Amino acid sequence: MRRYVFLVLAMTSATTLRADPVVEWNVRASEVITASRLSSPAMYRTAAIVQVAVLEAVGGIKAGSSDTSIDAAVAAATRGVLVSLIPEQESTIEAAYQTALHALPESAAKTSGISAGERAAAQVLASRADDDSVPDTYRPHAAPGAYVPTTLPAGTAWSKRKPWFLARGDNLRPDPPPHLDSDIWARDYNEVRLLGGRVSMQRTAEQTAIARFWSAVTPALYFAVARSAIDTPSRRNAVAENARLLAVVAMAMDDALIAVLDAKYTYNLWRPITAIRNADRDDNPRTDRDAGWLPLIETPLHPEYPCGHCILAGTVGTVLEGAVGRDSMGKLSCVSPATPGVVRTWAHVEDLMQEVALARVYAGVHYRNSTEVGVAMGKKIGKLALTRYSLAR
Repeated sequence: MRRYVFLVLAMTSATTLRADPVVEWNVRASEVITASRLSSPAMYRTAAIVQVAVLEAVGGIKAGSSDTSIDAAVAAATRGVLVSLIPEQESTIEAAYQTALHALPESAAKTSGISAGERAAAQVLASRADDDSVPDTYRPHAAPGAYVPTTLPAGTAWSKRKPWFLARGDNLRPDPPPHLDSDIWARDYNEVRLLGGRVSMQRTAEQTAIARFWSAVTPALYFAVARSAIDTPSRRNAVAENARLLAVVAMAMDDALIAVLDAKYTYNLWRPITAIRNADRDDNPRTDRDAGWLPLIETPLHPEYPCGHCILAGTVGTVLEGAVGRDSMGKLSCVSPATPGVVRTWAHVEDLMQEVALARVYAGVHYRNSTEVGVAMGKKIGKLALTRYSLAR
């Protein structure tokens, strides 16, 4: 079934772009990353390193030169990063790599391209070698002697990593979440309790479908959206431009997760499942406790505020709109590993952002204010990325 999902992803997002090696290898890398056992933050880090290595490999080849094969360079750069960071997938990676190389005629340009790609991969990997050096010293919250669940939360030290273009993980830290005695808290609490429960009389079938679609957390979702945006006559086979755009999208997504995890562990806001089962302790008379409440999907293993999926949607949408242009983009679409065979489409990036935000409320894992703050953070990161890499039109 998983293989079918990726075939659909490739067909729906890159059919007319298959001659572009950057796009083709982005599809392959997304497949490998999604199939890995990496945590969600690590998936986005890996994707960023892959796309930056591809950018470096392509950027080192003089425009119009026939001395170095771009196809070989892109393949070697992608293969070099993936084998290093996801060694358990080496056989799959090598099979794709050898197939790609076999399709290229033997020549000095092919040999030169392989060398260029391998150098780029090694250089970018070396520049990010310290990413895993921050120790995980998370201290579970518990009274002395009291049992708490023993699975540690995810990404506790992630915000301490070196960003790509942010100065630090706390550069865009938002204001604190609403107080528990506020009107906003009561509004958001009651909305998610009624709409986001595993058993809900108010959530529609379409809302349920949206929630399940966005329960996937892999970067393949957003790369597919990016590929659909550049599936236009003017961008097809624009290898250097597409390499730059996908690298900026990937770096921006990685920085977005650094920023959002900084905020999450700074404010440590409880998730709906915790809040709703403990509503008698929030000192707000407008929130009723539901002792057996469960969310539609499994709650992610990190604090609630702000919404991570929302910051990603805001980031990617802003980069795409700024770099490609609202009126120049192809029809936005993607598929999700969580709902095989289902293709969702959006007319504009704002529609995508709004759907992602609502999906997290429908899923029972986020409050509305958190989704709004997440999207706003994402837009700021997207604008910073556009400025940093001179992509804005």
